[in-house]
Amino acid sequence: MADRAETHELDAQATIHVAGEWRDAVSGATREILDPADGLPFAVVAEGDEKDTDLAVEAARHAFDHGDWPRTPTAERAALLHRVADLLVRDRERLGLLESRDAGKTAEEGRVDIDCVADAFRYFAQLVAAEAPGRVVDAGTPDVHSVVVHEPVGVCALITPWNYPLLQASWKIAPALAAGNTFVVKPSEITPLTTVALIDLLVEAGLPTGVAGLVTGAGHTVGARLAAHPDVDLVSFTGGLVSGTKVAQAAAPTVKKVALELGGKNPNVVFADACATDEGFDTAVDQALNAAFIHSGQVCSAGSRLIVEEPLRERFVAELARRAAAIRLGRGTADGVECGPLVSEQQRAKVEGYVESALAEGAVLRTGGKRPDPAPERPDGGYFYEPTVLDQCHREMRVVREEVFGPVLTVETFRTEDEAVALANDTEYGLAGAVWTTDAGRARRVAGRLRHGTVWINDFHPYLPQAEWGGFGKSGVGRELGPAGLAEYRETKHIYQNLAPKPVRWFAG
Repeated sequence: MADRAETHELDAQATIHVAGEWRDAVSGATREILDPADGLPFAVVAEGDEKDTDLAVEAARHAFDHGDWPRTPTAERAALLHRVADLLVRDRERLGLLESRDAGKTAEEGRVDIDCVADAFRYFAQLVAAEAPGRVVDAGTPDVHSVVVHEPVGVCALITPWNYPLLQASWKIAPALAAGNTFVVKPSEITPLTTVALIDLLVEAGLPTGVAGLVTGAGHTVGARLAAHPDVDLVSFTGGLVSGTKVAQAAAPTVKKVALELGGKNPNVVFADACATDEGFDTAVDQALNAAFIHSGQVCSAGSRLIVEEPLRERFVAELARRAAAIRLGRGTADGVECGPLVSEQQRAKVEGYVESALAEGAVLRTGGKRPDPAPERPDGGYFYEPTVLDQCHREMRVVREEVFGPVLTVETFRTEDEAVALANDTEYGLAGAVWTTDAGRARRVAGRLRHGTVWINDFHPYLPQAEWGGFGKSGVGRELGPAGLAEYRETKHIYQNLAPKPVRWFAG
């Protein structure tokens, strides 16, 4: 999408992709895309609705039912995914900067995201290429051949969030294509640009016409129609709990396969022994900062709850607050910037509301808690908010219970291992968590008792494409990444062949 990404600012782009063509919305509606660093529009995209969605699903349905992609050999599908990965590497700088401007993250975060997107395409290419064609099931007689095979689900509706636009899209698109499906993707209406760019790369790599569809537009129109559409076989959604619940309800009447990743309220449990040395202390503090403030805390797996052993609390929180106050905020492409703005004015207002309620409920502000002063790298119109540390928090506070999705870290304390586990598990979510300790036995015990889909020991935030990504509780259902991520986009079929059929004669006469 080199030409499309470099069009003159505020020229409207035809960003709805149906049956191999880029189109304007049927209604002619458009939407301005705002740069969160200054609040100004820098692109205009098509604003699709239910009519555009129906056309995209119709094309994907036709491509699945009558096209060659579902029956393309896995080696050829894998080769295409590898070509896509190569194109992502080629366009890394351009796409990373576009992701930075679209979502507000730093340019380096954007580049790393593109690396991870390429890794996801390569992983699923390798996974599907290495698979056996089927699993033979012993029927107990030589006259029967019984085999279990995997087939593509069909038309997949892929609804992605605004915080990691292209990375989250790749976690859905790569396995969907590897398994032989067709799809319609709906990126977040406020960060659609790199997903639009990816569709162009898929076409350049040779993906057949109609296999990939994209509709830019709002969740309450495009997303809702995709979730309810009778010709959609699977819907995969990443986003907030309220919207995810609506997706599940819309999909229920047609009994679609549903995968939901709905966020988290993730504990970062630090035992005092992890900080017994200067190096251990510095590492744990550094990782707590990364856990809470990467991408301004707009991460589903953010370590937004620091749960620290009581004797360590004051020393740890004081250093954490000192270093949080020194984080350099600004436009993601500016030199020396370590953290960008929030994605929108609405998101910043939401974060401000949580901090105000926490202070009213007795939390102690150690740093942050306000909008920063404007600076050359931090325009006045940008959606910036200072990294915030709230001490002396407790479970009854909204800021501790609910997902803030911003640069806000709450601090709770514990005295015993059992109390640490109880606090960490005292949440409706169960996406991720971490435990810091030098005691190997304690590490295994606590990790085993945490009710979270991913548990890190003496680390925070790494993920492996080979591993599965999912959660407990209200963090969602289904899995992404790993073999289970591919399995989400398949149906299992048992083929039973009787090589010597005989009359059954259940009935006389």
